[in-house]
Amino acid sequence: MAGQKAEAGGGQGRTGIGLTALDEEYREDLYRVLDEMRATDPVHRDRELGRVFLTRHDDVRAVLRDKGLHVDPRHALPDSYVRLITGVPAGSEDQFSPSMIFADEPDHKRLRGLVSQAFNPRAVETMRPRIEAIAAELLDAMEGRDETDLIAAFAAPLPTMVIAEMLGVPLDRRDDFKRWSDDVVLGFDPVASAETKSRIQASGEAMRQFFRDMIAARRKALGTDLISDLIRAEEEGKGLDNEEIVSMCTLLLTAGNVTTTDLIGNGVNALIEHPAELAKLAANPALIGNAIEEMLRYDSPVTDSGRLPHQEIVIGGCPVEAGRSISTSLAAANHDPAVYPDPHKFDIERADTHHQSFGGGTRMCLGAPLARLEAQIAIAQLVARFPGIGRGSKPGKRRHLPSFRGFETLPVRLRQ
Repeated sequence: MAGQKAEAGGGQGRTGIGLTALDEEYREDLYRVLDEMRATDPVHRDRELGRVFLTRHDDVRAVLRDKGLHVDPRHALPDSYVRLITGVPAGSEDQFSPSMIFADEPDHKRLRGLVSQAFNPRAVETMRPRIEAIAAELLDAMEGRDETDLIAAFAAPLPTMVIAEMLGVPLDRRDDFKRWSDDVVLGFDPVASAETKSRIQASGEAMRQFFRDMIAARRKALGTDLISDLIRAEEEGKGLDNEEIVSMCTLLLTAGNVTTTDLIGNGVNALIEHPAELAKLAANPALIGNAIEEMLRYDSPVTDSGRLPHQEIVIGGCPVEAGRSISTSLAAANHDPAVYPDPHKFDIERADTHHQSFGGGTRMCLGAPLARLEAQIAIAQLVARFPGIGRGSKPGKRRHLPSFRGFETLPVRLRQ
């Protein structure tokens, strides 16, 4: 490993949570910390969290595209980070049934194939009118206010309502869905308290039971929603049992809520911090597609993604033992000056806005087309309705959650 930081497990006084959003320095000054890591210790051995942490674009890209790496925590060393965040201690492997994001092949390919048609660009595009209507309804409710919390009023309810309609569940349960998904995603906290773990478990079971009831109802009367499609796929011999459908629905609801909410919140925050770019977008709405890609690169909603080698591998000249968690820093890769000219500049007309924010390889984010469409519609309508949007009277508050980057609250002034 390069330098003494590798032996110290973080350097500069940062300890076990030093490379997660649980640490204030990392959370509030993320890109400076990652720049330092990339320059001095790009293949960093984070001993206290049991992982190797990568910050160079090419290392991150290579690992994400390597089909030979695992994600299932049952293949991890006992002290590996992935066991901490999935709650799979050594000796409990028989009790763990992985969701799609933690499933290895061939299960991952089978599960992904069953749901992928609902999220391909053509299928997602058919949802445009409904997403536009939902966004307009939420913005109508914001009219007449001088200031509002963008997360509570707009960025959080929009994706919740969209995924709820896709699954065919009643919108009057959206507050439950939001609470459940916010709690379940806390499972990514490697040092969650006993109280938080109890909350995670209670919300997870409430969500799973809700979906079990929905599946039972759909078996009696199939509809045109995604749950019905998953049942049909099972009946066509593709092998989804009830609990696999429950797991898929839980994953879609949680991922669909948190990450798209963060994309919208981070994107609007970037525009507010760069009023010249906001003015460009207000004057030329056709820039919205490129603007969303720059928002994803500039302030990724997901900061890192994990892999597990099944045998010892070498990354950047450093050996990584079999079963050791590898955390690829998507945020660092997106700001690597070796790839992006002036990487910390936010430029909605940037010529090359490719990024790692949706991961890569066969595990590229399944919901990427939907997230892009929701963000394009949401931010375009917001800027058209409130072109003078600016910073609110109180600062925004970042969420304290590893692997995800977004706002818990984001007060905004709607008019100049």
